[in-house]
Amino acid sequence: MKKLKLICGFSFLLLSIGFASSHMLVSCKNEDKNNLDYFKSEETGIKTGGIKIITVSTPKGNLKVWTKRIGNNPKMKILLLSGGPGCSHEYFECMESFLPSEGIEFIYYDQIGTGLSDNPNDTTMWDLPRYVEEVEQVRKALNLNKDNFYLLGHSWGGILAMQYALKYQDNLKGLIISNMMASCPKYGEYSKVLQKQLDPEVLKSIKEIEAKKDYSNPKYMDLLMNNFYNQHILRKPVTDWPDPVNRSMGKLNQSLYITMQGPSEMGISGKLTNWDVAAELPKIIVPTLVIGAKYDTMDPEYMKWMATQFKNGTYLYCANGSHMSLYDDQETYMKGLIDFIKKVNK
Repeated sequence: MKKLKLICGFSFLLLSIGFASSHMLVSCKNEDKNNLDYFKSEETGIKTGGIKIITVSTPKGNLKVWTKRIGNNPKMKILLLSGGPGCSHEYFECMESFLPSEGIEFIYYDQIGTGLSDNPNDTTMWDLPRYVEEVEQVRKALNLNKDNFYLLGHSWGGILAMQYALKYQDNLKGLIISNMMASCPKYGEYSKVLQKQLDPEVLKSIKEIEAKKDYSNPKYMDLLMNNFYNQHILRKPVTDWPDPVNRSMGKLNQSLYITMQGPSEMGISGKLTNWDVAAELPKIIVPTLVIGAKYDTMDPEYMKWMATQFKNGTYLYCANGSHMSLYDDQETYMKGLIDFIKKVNK
């Protein structure tokens, strides 16, 4: 009898192991299938690695916009709006180390006048409402819709994303405002708070150069990079800034940047000086993530308040981050972003 029990017990153990093994095999197969689906190309004709050149209509005629898709997920697609204004998509390349493993599709996009897209070299084209319509044309061309479309705007891209949502939120599944206040006048006020933290002699030298409008003076950028940017843009010695950031900033469209922002991150003096949609934020009802950082050029307390103004707002605070918290507080930033996307996607 004992022998029979042992045999039965051993048989049950073997069956259990077999079931567990087959379950693991099915899970692995499903996981492998999901991975294969994520990287499956839907391109027809000559494949270009996910690159799609989109023709957009503008007041200056049709222009070409460069986009590149990473991954394939019918339910989670993030269109990335880079900052500056005037930076290329390249500083978003850190996303490749985090989002594919989570099955989240994302799309690089160089706005007109930046990176690999057409540059009309016409300052009348550097205009927020025109850029909103450009994003809408890009959305349509990429078949993004309310069932899958997440819009992430960083810095200037955050301004563009908020303005887009105020007009076209019916097309959105979720919105991410990264390191950008809803009021440029408030941003200008906060810049004065940060300036007071500078060495008085450094600040004096910066102000003297600005008073002369001698912005092309190499000393000016050197003072900013090594005393302000390395504290509030990306908290690393400038010599250690990541390659994607350097490549993106190295391609900055100065005309676009100065026209919209002004010549310095230490305040704002361009076309966006009076831009303010703070009172309109409650109109945005789609799930919205606001990302702020302790050392940012944007006031983290204001960013926290912003999240309360959206009907479905969430705040992510990067305690070690600055304006580029996607690099200098990377784990916090990426985990918060991924958690938000997946929560909305349920």
